[in-house]
Amino acid sequence: MAYRQRLPFLILMDSFIVLTAIYFSQFLVNATFHVITIPLVVSSLTLLLSHHVFSIIYKLYKKAWEYASISELIMIFKAVTFSILTVAVVQELMVQAIYLRLLVVTWLLHILLIGGSRFCWRVFRDIYMKKVNNKKRTLIVGAGAAGTMVARQLITNNDTELLPTAFIDDNFKKHNLDILGIPVVGGINRIESAVQELNIDNIVIAIPSLNKKELNRIFQECAKTNAKAQILPMLEDLVTGKVSVNQFRDVQVEDLLGREPIELHIDSISGYISNKVILVTGAGGSIGSEICRQVCKFNPEQLILLGHGENSIYSIEMELKDTFQETQIKFITEVADIQDANKMMSIMNTYRPQVVYHAAAHKHVPLMERNPEEAVKNNMIGTMNLAKAANRHGVETFVMISTDKAVNPTSVMGSTKRLAEMIIQHLDKTSFTKFVAVRFGNVLGSRGSVIPLFKRQIEKGGPVTVTHPDMIRYFMTIPEASRLVIQAGSLAKGGEIFVLDMGEPVKIVDLAKNLIKLSGNSIEEIGIEFTGMRPGEKLFEELLQKGEVHEQQVHPKIYIGKTADLYIEEITEIISTYSTLEKHKLREKLLNLANNKGSVSPKLVSIS
Repeated sequence: MAYRQRLPFLILMDSFIVLTAIYFSQFLVNATFHVITIPLVVSSLTLLLSHHVFSIIYKLYKKAWEYASISELIMIFKAVTFSILTVAVVQELMVQAIYLRLLVVTWLLHILLIGGSRFCWRVFRDIYMKKVNNKKRTLIVGAGAAGTMVARQLITNNDTELLPTAFIDDNFKKHNLDILGIPVVGGINRIESAVQELNIDNIVIAIPSLNKKELNRIFQECAKTNAKAQILPMLEDLVTGKVSVNQFRDVQVEDLLGREPIELHIDSISGYISNKVILVTGAGGSIGSEICRQVCKFNPEQLILLGHGENSIYSIEMELKDTFQETQIKFITEVADIQDANKMMSIMNTYRPQVVYHAAAHKHVPLMERNPEEAVKNNMIGTMNLAKAANRHGVETFVMISTDKAVNPTSVMGSTKRLAEMIIQHLDKTSFTKFVAVRFGNVLGSRGSVIPLFKRQIEKGGPVTVTHPDMIRYFMTIPEASRLVIQAGSLAKGGEIFVLDMGEPVKIVDLAKNLIKLSGNSIEEIGIEFTGMRPGEKLFEELLQKGEVHEQQVHPKIYIGKTADLYIEEITEIISTYSTLEKHKLREKLLNLANNKGSVSPKLVSIS
C-alpha cells in the first residue's frame, strides 16, 4: 500500500483506537455505562489531537511496520506517553484535577492497541508470508557478527527465497543457544547430520575471516550433503556497498585451493616498473592480459601490448584504456608474430622497452605432440628472436614465462620450454640484460586449463573425463601467478629460474568431484570417466630438477633454481634442421636434449 493511501487509513484506525481506549478505560475504572461526560469528551478530544501530533513528530505514519523492531516500539511508547501527559495538563487546567487511574488505564490500553495494530504487520510477514512463499530452508555456517547479520537480513527481507533455519559454529559456548530465534545446532562436523535432520536446502557460509584451508574443510562437509553451498560476498564488497549481505555467491573452485593471498613487495616492484616502458608478449592471452592489468597498477609510462591475435589484443587494449583512463599510461598495440625476427628487432628499436614479460607460447600438450615443428618455431625460435632483440636494444629485465612441464619433460611442449630457458640463460652470460625464467604449474581459468572443460562437460550432463585416477597437478589462479611473475622480475639478478610456490598439489579426480558438487549435481548424476593418459602427459609435475634445487628462498612464495647444463650448440643444430626432420624424429631429439640425454651432433653456431 502506497504512503498516500496508507496515511488516511492509519489516521482513521488510530482515531478509533484512541477513543476506544479512553472510553473503555472509563468503563473499567467506574464500572458504569454512563461514560460520556464533558470532562471525558474534552479529554478524549485532547488525547486524539495530541496522539496525531506526536505520531507525526515521531513519524509513526511513515514506518514500514512489517520490519518493525525495538526502536519502533520505543517511538510508540514516547508518542503515547506524551499524549497522556498532554491530557493530564488539560485536565489540571480545566477541572483542577487529574484523573490518574483513568489516565493510567488509558495509557496501558493505548500502548497495547497501537502497538498491537502495528506489529500485526510483522506477525503476518514472519508467520504467514513465510508459509505462503515456501522458502528454502537454510543452514548458516558461522554464528558470529556476519552470520547474525545474514540471518537478520533473511528474516526481514521477504524478497529472498531463503529461510534461516539453524546456525553451525565451532564455538562450543554458542551450542544449544538461540540467536534471533534460530538455534545453534553444533560445530562443522554436524553439518551433514543437521542437513538431514532439518531438511536443509541451502547452506550459507558466513565467516568473512575464513582462510581457504578452513573453507575447504567446511566445503568438504557440505559436499557430503545434497544442499547447495553458497558463501558470503567479500567483506570489502559489503563495506563499500557493492553488494548486500544477502547477495550470496556460489563457492568457486578457486576458493578451495587452500592458498592464502600473496603479499607483494610493493616498493621493489614499483622501482623497476613505475614510469618505465613495459612490453608484454602474448598480451591477449589469459596470463599475458593479467600481467598487463597488474603492471598498470604500478603506473608505467608506456605499455606495449604485443600479440598475434588481433581480436584479443583489441579486447585487452579497450579494457585497459577503460579501467585506467584516469592515469597517464600510454597503451600501444602491436599485432606481430614473435617468429618474425625482423619485426621483433623493429619493435624493440622503436619503443626501447626497459622490461619485457614474455608470455607468448604454444602451451597445449597434445596439440604440440602432433605439431612439434610449431612448438620449435614458437617456443624456441620465437623466444630466441625476442631475447636477441632485447639484448641488442638494452632491455634491463627480460622475464620469460615457463612451466612446470619443463622439468624432466615428457612432452614436446615441455621440452621446447626447457630449451627456451637454456637459450635465455645462455644469453644472460654475455648480456647486460637480466634474463630470467619463471616456472609455475596449471593456472585456473586459463584457456588451456582443465576447469573450463570440466564445466562444459557438467553443463552437458556429463560425464566428466579424467585421464587417470592418480593424476596430480599444481594449481594457481591467474592473478596470483601474474603477481608473482612481476615480483620475480623485481628480484632478478640474471640467469635465474624462479619457481613459484604452488602450494599443495591437487588430484585431478578430486577437482572434478568438487566441480560437480559446486554445480549442484551429484557425482552419480554426472559421472566421471577415465580416458587414459595422452601422449606427453605425466602423472605428476615437478617444479625443479634435482640438479637445480637451491635452498635459498628469495620471497615467501618464490624459490630460485640453480643454473643447469646449457646445450646451446645442440639447440642451434635443432633450430637449423627441424624443418627437415620427421615429426617423430624431431620429438625424440627434443626430449633427449631437454632431459640431458646426450648430444645431437652439435654444430658450433652462436645465437648471440
